[in-house]
Amino acid sequence: MPTDTDHYESSVRERRAETVAEFKSHKAGPLQRVQHALHVTPALVPLIVLLVSIIVFGLLLGSRFFSPFALTLILQQVQIVGIVAAAQSLVILTAGIDLSVGAIMVLSSVVMGQFTFRYGIPAPVAVACGLAVGTACGFLNGWLVSVMRLPPFIVTLGSWQIFLATNYLYSANETIRAQEIEAAAPILQLFGAKFQIGGAVFTVGVVFMIALIVVLGWTLRQTAWGRHVYAVGDDAEAAQLSGVNVKRTLISVYMLSGLICAFAGWALIGRIGSVSPTSGYDANIESITAVVIGGISLFGGRGSIMGSLFGALIVGVFSLGLRLLGADAQWTYFFIGVLIIAAVAVDQWIRKVSA
Repeated sequence: MPTDTDHYESSVRERRAETVAEFKSHKAGPLQRVQHALHVTPALVPLIVLLVSIIVFGLLLGSRFFSPFALTLILQQVQIVGIVAAAQSLVILTAGIDLSVGAIMVLSSVVMGQFTFRYGIPAPVAVACGLAVGTACGFLNGWLVSVMRLPPFIVTLGSWQIFLATNYLYSANETIRAQEIEAAAPILQLFGAKFQIGGAVFTVGVVFMIALIVVLGWTLRQTAWGRHVYAVGDDAEAAQLSGVNVKRTLISVYMLSGLICAFAGWALIGRIGSVSPTSGYDANIESITAVVIGGISLFGGRGSIMGSLFGALIVGVFSLGLRLLGADAQWTYFFIGVLIIAAVAVDQWIRKVSA
């Protein structure tokens, strides 16, 4: 039984801990407070960069850039990258990386098109088959990473080549034209359907991208599965010891990533109008770029999936803004490269100071 002395010593320890915490909070300078804010809200930096970019290009270009049409055009241009970046974010949060996201996206879109036009399968069923293929590709990656314990970089580098080769071999490098899709299977172009609100023009793909980010953000923060994802990325061994099923969590993350990439494949058909086995080849790099600029740590366990959307939008703002200014397209790559290095440097600084 605890004695009065035990209660007294316990209360003394608690008061000492409170005093130390209060002293530290008063001692913390402006730099530490900024670091703490960035640590608690990782998406704050990309949000600030996005707003500053919009303001700067708005001042330079005036109404050509600062208009509902131009700003929603950016959303349309980044919808594919935004969806794929959401899939990439899930994997990177577990301290992994998926180099096969673009190949899964294209393979899924090819399956949807070929099943519809080669085999005469109803388009909704073909879409479901394409989504299943994307999920299966993700399962293969997840199984190799979690069960076979192979490095994610190596696994997805290999599966990227496998999925890409499968895509070319299965499709025979054949493009299904937009006119054929419009006439026989318009549901394949669903994500490209446009609607207007005032002067702003939106597509179903843009709405899906935003809804996906919101749902995933809530799931990661408010559910046990989401907390397990962060725990695995922060320290897989510690997560395992605390009762988290690391293998099942990793497999579920890669499967969900594959499913999201399959949806991106469906959105890709709507975006370009056709089913092309050669489209979306740069989605891998673009998705990683959006995630890194969006403040999600490549070391896993820290970041907000909302940041990946901000990262994709930053790339879109720079691309459109520089194009309207008449600048060489290479300047876009230059500034994006600077942002990538700066984002990694900020992440390292936050980890160093908070350690």
